[in-house]
Amino acid sequence: MRLLGRILKTTSALWPYYLGIILVSIVVAGLSLISPFILREATNSIVSATTGESSIDTVTRTIIFLALGLFAASLLNTLMSNIGGYFGDVMASRMRQILATRYYAKLLALPQKYFDNQVTGTIIARLDRSINGITQFMQSFSNNFFPMLITMVAVLIISAFYYWPLAILLAALFPIYMWLTALTSKRWQVFEADKNKEIDIANGRFAEVVGQVKVVKSFVAETRELSDFGGRYGRTVAITRPQSNWWHRMDTLRGAALNIIFLAIHLLIFYRTLHGYFTIGDMVMLIQLVTMAQQPVYMMSYIVDAAQRAIAGSRDYFEVMAQPVEPTANKELVAATETSDTPQLSPVNPVPLPAGEPALLFDDVTFAYEEGKPVISNVTISARHGEKIALVGESGGGKSTLVNLLLGLYKPNSGNLAVCGQDVRELTSEQLRASVGVVFQDASLFSGTIAENIAYGRPGASKEDIIRVAKKANAHEFIANFPEGYDTIVGERGLKLSGGQKQRVAVARAMLKDAPLLVLDEATSALDTKSERAVQAGLEQLMENRTTLMIAHRLSTIAGVDTIVTIKDGKVDEIGSPAELAASGGIYAELLRLTNSTAEADRERLRAFGFTGDAPVEEEI
Repeated sequence: MRLLGRILKTTSALWPYYLGIILVSIVVAGLSLISPFILREATNSIVSATTGESSIDTVTRTIIFLALGLFAASLLNTLMSNIGGYFGDVMASRMRQILATRYYAKLLALPQKYFDNQVTGTIIARLDRSINGITQFMQSFSNNFFPMLITMVAVLIISAFYYWPLAILLAALFPIYMWLTALTSKRWQVFEADKNKEIDIANGRFAEVVGQVKVVKSFVAETRELSDFGGRYGRTVAITRPQSNWWHRMDTLRGAALNIIFLAIHLLIFYRTLHGYFTIGDMVMLIQLVTMAQQPVYMMSYIVDAAQRAIAGSRDYFEVMAQPVEPTANKELVAATETSDTPQLSPVNPVPLPAGEPALLFDDVTFAYEEGKPVISNVTISARHGEKIALVGESGGGKSTLVNLLLGLYKPNSGNLAVCGQDVRELTSEQLRASVGVVFQDASLFSGTIAENIAYGRPGASKEDIIRVAKKANAHEFIANFPEGYDTIVGERGLKLSGGQKQRVAVARAMLKDAPLLVLDEATSALDTKSERAVQAGLEQLMENRTTLMIAHRLSTIAGVDTIVTIKDGKVDEIGSPAELAASGGIYAELLRLTNSTAEADRERLRAFGFTGDAPVEEEI
């Protein structure tokens, strides 16, 4: 019942449906109770005719009217039951919409750190299992079980009027059943939690494999992945055996206890009828009422099973909903995680910050993903408006962490971070991220058209603006060659485009966003030479009049920057112009030497910095 109360509170905006279900259930229960009384009158009338107390003609007219009354009551019962079913179905659908939307809003409002420890497929599986389990239980409860409960209450009142011990026996059915169910439930839910864990892992891996199926095939890992997937579900079968054994043994015990009570009820009715306390009609009516009372009791087995699944699934749902949101998350987004209705969100068109100095500042910044294990320590970097800065250092040295901090995905443990002359602690996440354009190594396009992807940061952009930035990004020519042009569907993650084409679309997307600060996170490292040149031409256009922070895998992309910052073991090692650092004997100077070397040891050392070194530096620069 606590789950039911929590769900009703969460979806309190659905009260008109709840009220409709209650009223319809009362009417359905009332119509259901008409039938036993009509059968009582029909039975007594027929008995009176057979004993000569009433004429057959009189009884014939009576039973015709009673039959018509029974027909009318049954027809109305069918009509009202379906009206109630309609309310229940729409209520469940709206509840699914509200719960799913709140869950999605919560995920979007959570800090990046939450996703670092999650598997995408598991998050999706939780949405499906938890919310579907809750809504299916509520739908079954409202459409079937709730009207029966009202009928049961009415049966108890009528039985008490005829003979109070009969009502006590009927009332004893529920506490006995619930007590035996409570003995079953705790152990059953432990089994169910173990099963859900295996299913979440299996489905999480399933989503990963489907998303990277080319990698799986290229490593001939299909059978290994399938074996692991089948093994996980095999373990759910192994868990189901003792779980089902326990459930059905206890269900047999519950059924036996109920059968004993019904035996006592039937013996009581038969005995009192035999000794003249009840008429034959009374006996028929009471037996039918008892039969009506049996339905909700026996249905409780199904309802309890559905409720337990809903409870087991809802724990995961409410655990996510209890997570603290990102402190600077959009207020409407945060409100959507708590609303009991479908949120009405305003379109967000954040305005980038005005240019200010310093355009970028890391001031003695330290950050650790795990406490006590700093990734960067005491980093100080500053940039003026329009300046280009390159970060250079070994892979894993903290370069991408600086980008994550700049995007507000994490907060510095100590030190200050400023963008466009403003402390990021005083900015909302929207203000900060609207002021930073990003081109990642992975273009990360969405399924949809090329135009939609370019306009992702400005959904209301005109077709002319989209074409304008595509031309500047060196993307218009290949887009125009597609039969559908800018309406070409790119597929999931842009799979229908080549690597170079995706990157040029990503460059156009960043151009249209028009943020004053630009981050290039290894934007050309995965491309061949021809594609790199095409993308680099677009990047040159993009970097115009913008402060740029870049992480590069080729020296050609950083030779023209204003400042190079070398990172070593999470700390700033050197800061200077390319000419200054080329003669300093530090990391950049070492990279220049390694790039021009053909020795395998030097090439291996170069790869440790994430540089390809596929051409002598003179050719690259």
